[in-house]
Amino acid sequence: MSYHLIPGSVKKFCLLLVLLVSVSGCGFKYSLSGAATTAKTIQVDLFYNNTDLGPANLGQNFTNKLKDYYQRNSSLKVVEENGELLIEGTLVQYAVAPLAPVAGTSAAQPSQAALTRLTIGVKANYVDTKNPKNSFKDKTFSFYADFPNDQNLISIQESLENKIFDQIFLDIFNATLANW
Repeated sequence: MSYHLIPGSVKKFCLLLVLLVSVSGCGFKYSLSGAATTAKTIQVDLFYNNTDLGPANLGQNFTNKLKDYYQRNSSLKVVEENGELLIEGTLVQYAVAPLAPVAGTSAAQPSQAALTRLTIGVKANYVDTKNPKNSFKDKTFSFYADFPNDQNLISIQESLENKIFDQIFLDIFNATLANW
């Protein structure tokens, strides 16, 4: 088969592949998780709990789990001080709100919600000493989880928080290391 008979899309793909291979040694790291940085360390400072309804240990739990997330999903070493990357912030929202109203069966039984939503919001600051244009200040990340009204929030609170944290961690990771 001669070269001129190869379809254009295959030619373009081959050219793109050659370019990617040749650029791969240009000084940035890329992991399977999508993290692209030349930094080797990250400092995750305590995220303070500035919510009215959140549990007292919410900030500490969030911070520790965020550190674990960076350790599991990047090659960065989490350090206590002088990190090449720094992330810090404040938990600013911990809200419980009714959803999906259901009409009561009688005048004596008022309308109620079939679902309740727990929302957690975080405001974060990120400093990238290697590439300062990637830094940001006061960026808000939030997510929620819904649960049936017949469940007590206290009994499922930890699992809901973990579910919400996982999404917020992904969003923070993408905003800091994947530059999304």
